[in-house]
Amino acid sequence: MSYAVVNLLLTVIDLYWWVVIVSVILSWLVAFDVLNTRSRAAQTIWRAVDALTEPLLRPIRSILPAVGGLDISPLILLLGLQFLRDIISRTLVYG
Repeated sequence: MSYAVVNLLLTVIDLYWWVVIVSVILSWLVAFDVLNTRSRAAQTIWRAVDALTEPLLRPIRSILPAVGGLDISPLILLLGLQFLRDIISRTLVYG
């Protein structure tokens, strides 16, 4: 596989990793009432981030229950993304 395609895949994974981090931070800000969800801008950002992360978080949440009220599905997703990134970089780059 071309180095440019591999590099693009790794960049997309890295960007999605940061989207998951932003999602976690936004959820904390909403939970602690720091972020006003009635604000149109905040609502737009929240919907966009939620639309990007929820398709991958929902299956993880269906398998793993909340532990003491704490949702660990973003952590599992981040670990999975890092694992996928390592597999791609080791297999395709160093192959």
